[in-house]
Amino acid sequence: MTTYRIRLLPEQVDFDAGEEETLLSAARRAGLAFPHRCQVGACASCLCRKLSGEVAYQLAPMLTGKEQAAGWIFPCLAMARSDLVLTMDNEEQNVDSM
Repeated sequence: MTTYRIRLLPEQVDFDAGEEETLLSAARRAGLAFPHRCQVGACASCLCRKLSGEVAYQLAPMLTGKEQAAGWIFPCLAMARSDLVLTMDNEEQNVDSM
């Protein structure tokens, strides 16, 4: 199984994610308190921004093309396809302005 390195900002925390597990599952397995509720992409509690790297989804996320182009992802559904840098910085998370 391929494993990717995930860096979470602004905390500067790193964890590993297998290619077949969601980023949320990997973060929880690593003992991180990652925000979540529904785990199916409906509540947007886990919404964060991908600053670098590639992710894949088994089911298309409920994000517009513009939101995806801006880097927004649902970690409860997204699986790493490369090393990633994600930000949880609430200052940068203003989806309404997109």
